[in-house]
Amino acid sequence: MRSVDEQLARVVAAAVRPAPVRVAISESQGLLCAEEVVAERALPGFDQAAVDGYAVRSVDVQAANEEPVQLPVVGEIPAGSRQPRRLQPGQAVRVATGAPLPTLADAVVPLGYTDGHAAKVTVQRSVPSAAFVRRTGEDVQTGDVAVRRGSSIGAAQVGLLAAVGRNKVLVHPRPRVSVISIGEELVDVDRTPGQGQVYDVNSYALTAAARDAGAEVSRVGIQSPDPRRMREVVEGRLLLSEIVVVAGGVGGAIGDEVRAALADLGDLDVTRVAMHPGSVQGFGRLGPDAVPTFLLPANPMSALVVFEVLVRPLIRAALGKRNPYRRAVSARLLSPLTSTKGRRGYLRGQLLRDADNGEYLVQPLGTSGSHLLASLAEANCLILVDEDVTDVSVGEEVTVCFLAQRG
Repeated sequence: MRSVDEQLARVVAAAVRPAPVRVAISESQGLLCAEEVVAERALPGFDQAAVDGYAVRSVDVQAANEEPVQLPVVGEIPAGSRQPRRLQPGQAVRVATGAPLPTLADAVVPLGYTDGHAAKVTVQRSVPSAAFVRRTGEDVQTGDVAVRRGSSIGAAQVGLLAAVGRNKVLVHPRPRVSVISIGEELVDVDRTPGQGQVYDVNSYALTAAARDAGAEVSRVGIQSPDPRRMREVVEGRLLLSEIVVVAGGVGGAIGDEVRAALADLGDLDVTRVAMHPGSVQGFGRLGPDAVPTFLLPANPMSALVVFEVLVRPLIRAALGKRNPYRRAVSARLLSPLTSTKGRRGYLRGQLLRDADNGEYLVQPLGTSGSHLLASLAEANCLILVDEDVTDVSVGEEVTVCFLAQRG
């Protein structure tokens, strides 16, 4: 039996980052930047007012703290104005936030420091040079790197790309994942199951899990276990995917048929991994491009746990994430639990936090059966139990891994 760490090392080593593509910045959120984005112009591109007020020479209002200073208002500059203006000594120009400063002005007096008159303004407080002014290049200078290669593009990065005039950016795209379900007993959710039939849960659940991990996902849905048809489907998906996931492809006669159908596409290793649920599983690299391919259990609960432990880190590594694993913390157990000797347990739990001391607490959920999908829907973490531990008592500390946040 192979350890989880050994299997995980084999899987993550197969991560292949898709070739970079250039996309519109509106489509880049959540991806890794694949280039150094160098600013071709300064940001801001001109000296501009940071507040509504009056552009002045600071020397002309330096006495305003002692007694009010009156200045004639010789014009108004709105935001977006393209008309150059020049300020003479002893004058003021009304400016809106974002408006370019007139020549010779080195400060802006906010409206709240004045009486707000349009023809002759009374300034009641002085301002130093550069006060309430956004200087040219204060944010980004020409030639500065605005967004670095390897940076994750979020809302701020999208805004900065727009601010420096970029409408497209080179990114590492989302890995393409194909999800296939196999089983004579399966029917799609738009049909009524007959005697002995069940709904196809896996293709929907695993597609959602892959999308949550950051992949671009194709739900291929239910496929026949017929060897010839299975080979055609998987071979076609290998040409369109960076990762292929086949649920229901291990164990029993169907598992034998699937392995036989895919045998000449590459090395597909079906083994027992020292974990529960989901011990029996398969992994290999198939097709001319050696595409990582998973065979997961038919049981939806087991399939989702194997996906979380092994497939999700591969997707995150393919996205270029420095740490492809979920965040883990220590928590104190609120109820006793048991685990299978010789296998690492990944047990469902609800993670809580003590309001008084901030300590993490965890309540095990549905640990009596690997088929209990409803308990996984209630879980917000997986409780990790080492291979050599079978019983954990109330109050003991355990390691828990966060699952996706729920609103």
